[in-house]
Amino acid sequence: MRDLLTVLPLAVVMVAGPQIISAVFLATNPRWVSCSLAYVAGAALSILAVCTIAYLAASFVRDLVSVSAPGSSRRWFYVAIFLLLLYAMVYVFLHRGRPDPPAWMGKLQEANVKFAFGLGFLLLGFFPSDLATSLTVGLKLATDTRPWWHMLPFIGLTLLLLALPALCVLALGERGRHLLPRVRDWMNNNSWIISEAVIVLFIVLTVQNL
Repeated sequence: MRDLLTVLPLAVVMVAGPQIISAVFLATNPRWVSCSLAYVAGAALSILAVCTIAYLAASFVRDLVSVSAPGSSRRWFYVAIFLLLLYAMVYVFLHRGRPDPPAWMGKLQEANVKFAFGLGFLLLGFFPSDLATSLTVGLKLATDTRPWWHMLPFIGLTLLLLALPALCVLALGERGRHLLPRVRDWMNNNSWIISEAVIVLFIVLTVQNL
């Protein structure tokens, strides 16, 4: 259970930045229900795929290496996790607090369902910091010989965070729509700090295992 809870904070890293800001824009779309659902569905598919591929690959290598050198693969996997987290930390820092969202995000207020699904799939699966984070989760669970399903709470929390803007509109109606721009601006300016704190915490935990 401890290892299961350890990876949960990384869900914050997954959504901080253009991921949650895109979700805010989609929540102001006239087709906000279908577009938000499509965005979350695309994200779910890509995160699950990347985490699973990392988990299966790491499990295969771990079992292969352990035959000739028991225990040696674990240390190298933790080195790989450390390097992935270090990359994510540097990337988040270099792309921190941009004054305004990219121009293409404004088009999300008129996006269709197909575009929203593709955006969720690409942003959450292949955005550099997200790719590094998903690989980290898969490697971490495989290294600690945890079952595959232990990644599901991490994925579920990530999707819940992505769905928060739409849930806000669902719960508060027009009031929620007026609140979202302020939330978007705050996230754009400050989410990188939260991400860095989570990554640093996970790096410390990883170093303790080296």
